[in-house]
Amino acid sequence: MNLYARYAVIGNPVAHSHSPWIHAAFAQQTGQTLEYGRLLCPLESFRECLYTFATDGPVPAHGCNVTVPFKTEAYSLAQAHSARAQQAQAANTLRLEPGGGWFADNTDGVGLVRDIECNAGHPLAGQRILLIGAGGAAAGALGPLLLAQPAELVLANRSVDKAQSLLAQHQNLMHGMAARACGLDQCGTAFDIVINASASSLNGSVLALPPQVFGPHTLALDMMYGPAANHFLDQAQAQGARTRDGLGMLVEQAAESFFLWRGIRPDTQPVLASLNQRIHSSALLNH
Repeated sequence: MNLYARYAVIGNPVAHSHSPWIHAAFAQQTGQTLEYGRLLCPLESFRECLYTFATDGPVPAHGCNVTVPFKTEAYSLAQAHSARAQQAQAANTLRLEPGGGWFADNTDGVGLVRDIECNAGHPLAGQRILLIGAGGAAAGALGPLLLAQPAELVLANRSVDKAQSLLAQHQNLMHGMAARACGLDQCGTAFDIVINASASSLNGSVLALPPQVFGPHTLALDMMYGPAANHFLDQAQAQGARTRDGLGMLVEQAAESFFLWRGIRPDTQPVLASLNQRIHSSALLNH
């Protein structure tokens, strides 16, 4: 399919997003013709923003990515849902269907798993995983992480009740796996993988985590990227952990969205390499 169509990433904040560059690179690589922009949405106006995006423009709208804090609302506004969006009860990808109405998917979790296993070279099967947060980002990640069959998954959140509810929502994927919800101070020690899916990176706060959750063998990943991820990654690095931000996840989940919209799967490796180089060059220029 090479439908000339319009796409966007909708969120608040959204000016920092690299999604327009990523999808332009995918389009060039695959010979697709499309437009992709950013749409800053007021916090109380997601429904109105989505309607305006769908109806306002000379080029037909076909789909959008949805970022914080609208992923749960995006799910509820859609008329049809993928199995992984239903599991998460949150959506980061919407596709406008031919008869009108939105189809909702969640590509965050599969993007995270691919980045950890393929780009970072760290298998998830048999590993002890700590996932921090219980909002839309964690909801999208939890199902694919459980499907990767870790030995143990601990879901930690400031509100334990919210973590317990999210874990219960995924009970059908556990199949006897060791999984539990807890507060930030009751996580355990020396995890193989620690993933920050909380809002701490957005508000610049440091998580009150016991330092023992990290070890020299730990891969610590923040689902945010750039300066927003630094507090968590610095915290982990101080305990000897290997660190990774969410840039690879961003590219991998974008590729899954691109496939949903266009029916073709781009090669993520050259796009991720170019994006890393682009960001690094920009940082040097602004230093």
